[in-house]
Amino acid sequence: MRRFHFSDPEFETAFAAFVDERRDTPEEVDAIVRDVLAAVRGEGLEALLRFARDFDKVELDAETIRVTEAEISEGADACAADVRDAIAFAAARIRAYHERQRPADQRFTDEAGVELGWRWGPLEAVGIYVPGGRAAYPSTVLMNAVPAAVAGVSRIAMVTPPGRLQPAVLAAARAAGVTEIWRVGGAQAVAALAYGAGPIKPVDKIVGPGNAFVTAAKRRVYGVVGIDALAGPSEIVVVADGANEPDWIAADLLSQAEHDPAAQSILITDDEAFAARVEAAVEAQLTTLSTGKDAALSWRDHGAVVIAPLDESPRLVDLIAPEHVEFAVAAPEQLADRVRHAGAIFLGRHAPEAIGDYVAGSNHVLPTSRAARFSSGLSLYDFLKRTSFVKCDEAAFAVLAPATVALAEAEGLPAHARSAAIRLRPR
Repeated sequence: MRRFHFSDPEFETAFAAFVDERRDTPEEVDAIVRDVLAAVRGEGLEALLRFARDFDKVELDAETIRVTEAEISEGADACAADVRDAIAFAAARIRAYHERQRPADQRFTDEAGVELGWRWGPLEAVGIYVPGGRAAYPSTVLMNAVPAAVAGVSRIAMVTPPGRLQPAVLAAARAAGVTEIWRVGGAQAVAALAYGAGPIKPVDKIVGPGNAFVTAAKRRVYGVVGIDALAGPSEIVVVADGANEPDWIAADLLSQAEHDPAAQSILITDDEAFAARVEAAVEAQLTTLSTGKDAALSWRDHGAVVIAPLDESPRLVDLIAPEHVEFAVAAPEQLADRVRHAGAIFLGRHAPEAIGDYVAGSNHVLPTSRAARFSSGLSLYDFLKRTSFVKCDEAAFAVLAPATVALAEAEGLPAHARSAAIRLRPR
């Protein structure tokens, strides 16, 4: 964990270097992914089944690679009642939030008499990657599938690594409107969704987080399909004054550190004594977490404590452009309103980032690795397309045609010019 003091003459240079440190995909990962994608594109299902044997140590075939409706129902019904209730509660809030994002179609006639407008429509098919491994992620299912369902996507295909499907994940899939589930993970799952493989038909867009191999695969298939973003390690910045409970702030910092040794947690405070208490609380809580090993590595290698005037915090947050930022201060809006670059902002001492991960209703799929400078979190718009239209009668065309001809000729495109000019000739 690094410490930075705003009063240090070298602060700006040292802090900028810290922010610029890379935590992205190693080159060898990309080389492996390239070969996996080529195999799936060329061999289809045969490659998927081979990778399941080689990577996941499971035997699958054209039938067992798909999770049946009976398996989904049985698994979802086995989910603990309190977790099912929490999933339903979260799904309803996520659905309501994203319903409010629905854009309106427009159609109007301008002063030239040209009828213009646009209409919105859903994507036809979306693939959702849901990580497997050590943990179950029903929240990933909800945050990716619910907005797709709200948008009206008719086919929502979920892929997840082979192994025991957690009841909570199946319950979330049922609640969110997932239409099919496949036992395939890693770069090969991304390839199957992009190119199709046996019974898995290609989709139009792939969303959802994954490890370095999944992220590298999404980067490579972009253009064949759309993607949501290139997800990097989790990030949080907590801006806190000395009136907070140190244990609360320590828990907030560790809520992201526990995701991954490459995750990043940063505390900005104007109270050095408070910072020391938070650091002590972090060390104490690390000994109690089942995820403590990863969290400790994250805090050691990528964590930071910044001692600076709180009035400087919006500028520092913008330099970091984090996935999440909390303003645990008495008047959070006064600082938060000055922030330009953040995936999500949490206001006040009782708005920890964790509620945004699960039940607040806003989406937890957010830009990482400073991408908040130019992109936004997942939303309803990721599952919609906008189509524009133009309608001219003869009079309206006569207004537009001369300028069309002039511009086409200036660009050296005579057929474009003729397409307009020919309609101006007497018939």
